[in-house]
Amino acid sequence: MSAPFQIVDAHQHFWDPGRNYYPWLRDEPMIPFRYGDYSAICKTYLPADYRRDANGYDVIGSVYVEAEWDPKNPVAEMEYIDALRRPEGLPTVAVAHARLDEPGVESILERQSAFSFVRSIRHKPRANASPRDSGAGGMTDALWRRGYALLRRLGLRFDLQTPWWHLHEAAQLARTYPDTQIILNHAGLPADRSPQGLEGWKREMAALAQCPNVAVKISGIGVPGQAWTSAANRSIVLSVIDLFGTGRAMFASNFPVDSLCATFSEIFGGFREIVADFSASDQRLLFRNSAIRIYAMDRG
Repeated sequence: MSAPFQIVDAHQHFWDPGRNYYPWLRDEPMIPFRYGDYSAICKTYLPADYRRDANGYDVIGSVYVEAEWDPKNPVAEMEYIDALRRPEGLPTVAVAHARLDEPGVESILERQSAFSFVRSIRHKPRANASPRDSGAGGMTDALWRRGYALLRRLGLRFDLQTPWWHLHEAAQLARTYPDTQIILNHAGLPADRSPQGLEGWKREMAALAQCPNVAVKISGIGVPGQAWTSAANRSIVLSVIDLFGTGRAMFASNFPVDSLCATFSEIFGGFREIVADFSASDQRLLFRNSAIRIYAMDRG
């Protein structure tokens, strides 16, 4: 990829487990994780590390996404990121954390929204382990939805991370709160690449794409034990773009998490190869402009 090709990375993380408490990065035993053993990323990862991974790519901005910091003090994470971004220039904007179903969430949301660079909130709703489980997920919980309803007043978006078998609940949420922008993380987590798994994923994604207030990040689509290649992920990427359009889709690295399955260059080089035949304007939307618009990166 040539240097003039500008990128806004729509989903990335920084952390310093030696200085700050992230339960999943510090506690034993390690939690079950979709990429398996993640011990390789349980170490400090700061803007200098990211710039080294992205060497050769013109990253002009990024979206920091909450990294499951100590849940007792989620505002401290944004204080840390605020101090980190001032000398480094990254991240440009951030997705903060707040547990929507906990007492006092309104105060937390107000404090998070007071940071000029915070654009969105992420709280992973309760989810079933597989599509075979028929129980309702956390997005249907009345208390959770009461917290979610506060986002619009504060001008906050919502970053949703949930497996695809709960996307019908996300569609209902989007229709109930049409003025709140939802950004689906990691393409709905299409980890099951069996014909049945892909059929279910695409069906749920198609229903969600009917909601105009939903956008999607094409990221986090690695498969454990398989190389990240354009051939392996082409159908996923093109299906998402076909459903949501280039104006509601954003490419993202999910670094350092996705360093478990690929290099930065393999991921962004793969994205570039998959959409090589797209128009220049569509490529700019996918790699840069959609993220700028959806996260209002040109304001504040």
